[in-house]
Amino acid sequence: MSSELLDALTLLEKEKGISRDVIVEAIEAALVSAYRRNFNQAQNVRVDLNLEKGSMRVFARKEVMEEVDDPRLEMSLEDAKEISPNYEIGDVVEIEVTPRNFGRIAAQTAKQVVTQRVREAERGIIYSEFVDREEDIMTGIVQRQDGKFTYVQLGKIEALLPFSEQMPNESYEPHTRLKVFLTKVDKTSKGPQIFVSRTHPGLLKRLFEIEVPEIYDGTVEIMSVAREAGDRSKISVRAENPEVDPVGACVGPKGTRVQAIVNELKGEKIDIVKWSEDPVEFVANALSPSKVLEVIVDESEKATTVIVPDYQLSLAIGKRGQNARLAAKLTGWKIDIKSETDARELGIYPRDNALINAKDDYEEYEEFDQVEDSTEE
Repeated sequence: MSSELLDALTLLEKEKGISRDVIVEAIEAALVSAYRRNFNQAQNVRVDLNLEKGSMRVFARKEVMEEVDDPRLEMSLEDAKEISPNYEIGDVVEIEVTPRNFGRIAAQTAKQVVTQRVREAERGIIYSEFVDREEDIMTGIVQRQDGKFTYVQLGKIEALLPFSEQMPNESYEPHTRLKVFLTKVDKTSKGPQIFVSRTHPGLLKRLFEIEVPEIYDGTVEIMSVAREAGDRSKISVRAENPEVDPVGACVGPKGTRVQAIVNELKGEKIDIVKWSEDPVEFVANALSPSKVLEVIVDESEKATTVIVPDYQLSLAIGKRGQNARLAAKLTGWKIDIKSETDARELGIYPRDNALINAKDDYEEYEEFDQVEDSTEE
């Protein structure tokens, strides 16, 4: 029996990653339960499991008392002295009470308890492994779908991809490999429950960390992310070293780095803009690819009014207001976009602090140049 038990413990330790001590504790607890149930005993007992010898011994534990009220739990000082003269009031005496046929009965009864303890320990290991990976990215394999979830296999466990976290332009066929973002790891009575997402902005951030070495090593830093999954996203980046181009690093040679991310997100468009602590510059950058003539900042309301060329108005606002909406999320500033004509009629343009995004604006807008010159005079 000892060699079989040792072999089984070694196998469990190797395959399941559960320490031998945890399994031994589970077996001992199961044997105590088996003894009480099968022999109708209610006393306090301890089981000694000797793996080397393959033996199991049961000891009843009784406290030495002056007066004995329950002989199953207590022992008189006189009786204790007969076992050993060293016992005193309050000591605990252990007496072996191992039944003759205890091994067979214990094995049958303990099997379910041991299995449950091993399963609990296994769940604990899985929980510990995944709880440290919250807000991280993992690659999984789609298993199946129902009305609420797509189930994605992540190693030893199936993660739940809720319908609300699925990209509208994706279909999740079984056996498809995809990268997911771990949003939450819950510890339940049935084991760890892992929720993942394909729409979370964190997924985009982690993908850039994987594809762009400069982000991974800290040379380039991601400052903010705004995302409408499956359609379009914006990401702002900066570099402490003025000689490093953060946008160029993210785009990569011939666009290879950003294209790999676009492919992973099934064609989602990504705008990479340079972050700035100056809200005028940052808001103008965030409205890319549209050109900006001027940004008027209201610090008290954390709001901006952005003036763009007439022909750029629809591009600045974007389809269904998407470009302006994403820019506002990216910068954290409210953005009100006005055309050049409307701004002139309102008398808010031009201003001395006009921000020109492109040199050709000077050539295209001669009227703007003339007004600016007259203002300086």
